[in-house]
Amino acid sequence: MSRFRPPLWAALALVASLIVAPQAAAAAAPPTITDFESDTVPTGVYAWGNDAASTPTLTVEPDPGRPEAPATNRVLKSVYHVSQWGGWSHDLAAAQDWSPYEGFSFWVNGAGSGQKIFFEIKDGGTGAGAAELFESSFTDDAAGWRQVKVPFSSFTRRTDYQPGGAPTDGELDLVAMWGYSMRLPTAQGTLEWDQVELYGTAPPRPARLSTDQTVYPVNEKGEVKVSVTVTTATGQPLPADLAVNYKTGTGTATPGSDYTPAEGTLTFPAGTASGAARSFTIKTLKDGQDEVAETIPIELSGTGTRPPAEAPVVVINAHGLPYLNSRKPIKERVADLLQRMTLEEKIGQMTQAERNALGKQSDIAAYALGSLLSGGGSTPTPNTPEAWADMIDAFQLQAQRTRLQVPLIYGVDAVHGHNNVVGATIFPHNVGMGATRDPELVERQGKITAQEVKATGVPWDFAPCLCVSRDDRWGRAYESFGEDPALVSRMTTIIDGLQDNGVLATAKHYVGDGGTAYGSSTSGDYTIDQGVTKVSRQELEAIHLAPFAEAVKRGVATVMPSFSSVDFGDGPLKMHAHKELITDVLKGRLGFKGFVISDWQAIDQIPGDYASDVRTSINAGLDMIMVPYAYPAFESTLKAEVEAGRVPPGRVDDAVARILTQKFRLGLFEHPYADRSGIGDVGSAAHRAVARTAAAKSQVLLKNDGGLLPLRRDARVYVAGSNADDIGNQTGGWTITWQGSSGPITPGTTILSAIRSRASSVTYSRDASAGLAGHDVGVVVVGETPYAEGQGDVGRAGRTLNLSAADRAAIDKVCGAMKCVVLVVSGRPLLLGDLSGVEAVVASWLPGTEGDGVADPLFGAVPYTGRLPFTWFRSVEQLPINVGDAAYDPLWPYGWGLRTDRARDRLKAARDRLTSGDGLSKAAAAVLTVSGRAWNTDGSVRDARAVLAALGTAAALLEHSKTDTYAVDDAVVSVARDIAQSAGKRPDLQASADHELAAGNLRKAVDLLAQATR
Repeated sequence: MSRFRPPLWAALALVASLIVAPQAAAAAAPPTITDFESDTVPTGVYAWGNDAASTPTLTVEPDPGRPEAPATNRVLKSVYHVSQWGGWSHDLAAAQDWSPYEGFSFWVNGAGSGQKIFFEIKDGGTGAGAAELFESSFTDDAAGWRQVKVPFSSFTRRTDYQPGGAPTDGELDLVAMWGYSMRLPTAQGTLEWDQVELYGTAPPRPARLSTDQTVYPVNEKGEVKVSVTVTTATGQPLPADLAVNYKTGTGTATPGSDYTPAEGTLTFPAGTASGAARSFTIKTLKDGQDEVAETIPIELSGTGTRPPAEAPVVVINAHGLPYLNSRKPIKERVADLLQRMTLEEKIGQMTQAERNALGKQSDIAAYALGSLLSGGGSTPTPNTPEAWADMIDAFQLQAQRTRLQVPLIYGVDAVHGHNNVVGATIFPHNVGMGATRDPELVERQGKITAQEVKATGVPWDFAPCLCVSRDDRWGRAYESFGEDPALVSRMTTIIDGLQDNGVLATAKHYVGDGGTAYGSSTSGDYTIDQGVTKVSRQELEAIHLAPFAEAVKRGVATVMPSFSSVDFGDGPLKMHAHKELITDVLKGRLGFKGFVISDWQAIDQIPGDYASDVRTSINAGLDMIMVPYAYPAFESTLKAEVEAGRVPPGRVDDAVARILTQKFRLGLFEHPYADRSGIGDVGSAAHRAVARTAAAKSQVLLKNDGGLLPLRRDARVYVAGSNADDIGNQTGGWTITWQGSSGPITPGTTILSAIRSRASSVTYSRDASAGLAGHDVGVVVVGETPYAEGQGDVGRAGRTLNLSAADRAAIDKVCGAMKCVVLVVSGRPLLLGDLSGVEAVVASWLPGTEGDGVADPLFGAVPYTGRLPFTWFRSVEQLPINVGDAAYDPLWPYGWGLRTDRARDRLKAARDRLTSGDGLSKAAAAVLTVSGRAWNTDGSVRDARAVLAALGTAAALLEHSKTDTYAVDDAVVSVARDIAQSAGKRPDLQASADHELAAGNLRKAVDLLAQATR
């Protein structure tokens, strides 16, 4: 999914602003935030945009023309041409307290364009990038300088975008302000800015009232204890006595028959500490009826007080209704609940909002929202497993105030572990898991991810990505298990790992996102992501649809369409509008019974106005829309489309029934809150051990001249390169934040640290500037820095598949001075340049947090067994290049991977496992008892003809065995691959053999490898 684009046109909040004419300066100068009286753009001031062209140019220029300005006055000049969104910000190095002041002010030199221009201030959080945004606006309706002054009371919380990790209390606290931003219009022009400052004196701030909960669910004939806390604005004790009046208000519950009305006063004497609490009790009654939930609002008031941000409410739980009976079949429960729902409630179930989009938490109930999500980097503060569970439980509590108490389903992109959470176990990205060729290990990854996700209250994972990536220039290549649909289909075992452990899986991105043509994207400055896949129906079926068909067979609960388009020859059609592929193929022919969830704001990319986007996507077969910000607009629009007859009511009922079915299957109605019993296992040593194994098995040994690897533990090792000691680089994108970032972003073991734990002597120099003499071997760890989605597209912002100049220089220095191995930490094959002076090369992919897994095969603790999930190109001119191409001359073919274990031992282990199987497996075991004369003393093959003959016969038997495993089949074929790789011929046949193995055609795989030796 794409995350966190602040679209200028989507700002929906009602704002109050004051445009005032120039006036004389006040007697006392107000506090100035930025005055631009410098020669260059001040520190912390920067421009941004959806692409380079939309990023304004900022300069500081002289301009004494502003009223009351000195002759030497300087201003900030912004020249812009914004296509989607762009503007500039000033991020403060340290938080400032703006609470003593009345409002925010700045001067602007307008052009009379008539454009509405939004601006925002950054409140609270851990920094400018994680602050809650509150906005206002002005209209550029007159040329010349004017001063804009806006009282803080007129700012409203921004509803179309909030950054990941920002506070969500919806309160402009002002005590920790991190700066401001100016969001420029989608137009071309020039604006000048000056004298950003605060003004006035804030009126006395009342004491804030809050309750220990905002929602108090209770059964009939029960009681609720409501605790009321008083917090002063300054944090000091109360200066005088404070009386807080409480009473039960008018809700849907009936006083006297459903509950006993309550009214009274809580007294807080002068000197009471800020944060002190008092409580009162409300009792419910039993009326003997089966009914939906009923509400009892609580009203709090008092002179000198400010009411709670969220009005508290007691909810008498729904009871006695058939859909609440867990003993009834799910189909009956769904039917009963569906017939009780209003159209508004049904549409709410079809709506998914981003957690940061909520104007206030009670919007969950007000809009009957069925789902929330955390986009990449949208995290609570602090970002801990406990805080995640607390946050999601609070959201679920809000859903309990609804009439039918339908629980939320919360989703996250846990694409390589619970990757949004600091301290969670981070596995290799899918590209590395594809390199393992181990479906059982991938299933274990899914299980551990499910356990960590579920422990934090999340029952839904937007994974796995089942794209078949056909072009290494794609910024999402690492999200793919590989270029071969047979391999990707094998790895759908992750679905079992997730769903067998209580978390819904999502097969994405349906369908063809890995086949988009380079240069076809129309999204910003992307070059390939979200582009067009031009393909025949037959090719789409064979390459891109096959893994989804396997996912449906495994019972995947949800499917997410792609941002991309499919062109069958009659023009491109956005997948979110593709009724043929979603309704007819996925739900019809493939028999998908789950629900279809849109990608991030993806329906907005369908041509037409918003109403057209909504009806087209729903009628195409989408069941839930990831809005993610404009949930009020989506709900009102869909309602209008249904009422106008443009979206059939039956389509809505089908969508809601599919969603409710999954909620019932998860047991959310009985257990909506986080099961915290496993919260201590998030990032545990046991889970990290599996991730370490995955990292080790993902390592692909591409070159090993002279048998340099594995290294001796007593070797004196020189380590260099940009990715040797960087946990952020080795985990890649989709780690803690959407794009990921370099540096120590989460606990883990870097590759350098792992090497130090293995080798007796290690010298580290990132740029290879330290002395090179006196070392036995060099290890140079190079590759990419993190990115996600189209931001990693080759050609975007100058991105290439080349190593950086610094990495290339490190290789040249180290490998020119000693024997060396190059580890390539990347999400895809890279152009490595001249490797003639490099003895060994390893594709380490993006191994995750467990760098020990990289060091394990490097030093021989485990053998190298991984194989390329992508063809490694010789030159970028070959791209796209894939297994099965008519012209195929790679540097290393798909499926290539040298091994450091003994072929004879490998075959013996396979034979031993087969002896306990059925008759065909036993017969294969007998065939594999190859004469000792066929082997060299080191366990490698001496008599290739005899060994290949035995392997071919055994493979033919195993194709029909019912007891063999893919792991055993893979081991048998691997011996034939050793022989073919040693021969160094016919890379096309070697690649095709690996495809046939994944497809289950063992004899054909062996035959192809045998041909490759001739």
